[in-house]
Amino acid sequence: MTTLTLIGKPDCHLCDVAREVVETVVADLPDDAVEVEELSIADDPALYAQWWEKIPVVLIDGELHGHWRVSPDRLRAALSAAP
Repeated sequence: MTTLTLIGKPDCHLCDVAREVVETVVADLPDDAVEVEELSIADDPALYAQWWEKIPVVLIDGELHGHWRVSPDRLRAALSAAP
């Protein structure tokens, strides 16, 4: 199973848009193909230090996929190619 991690913070418009893209793309994939977890920089000082100026951030299996704007086509291709 592939793990997609969405890193953001509360009251972040781009984070809300990224979440919608992630939900739409994951819904089109087979059940149980992708586990989605959300983390907040507001809850973790280490995440804040690393990502505060780049949120939202999308990681796929712990590797950076992208930040700021999430392309549905690029995300779909990456998730479909994941083992």
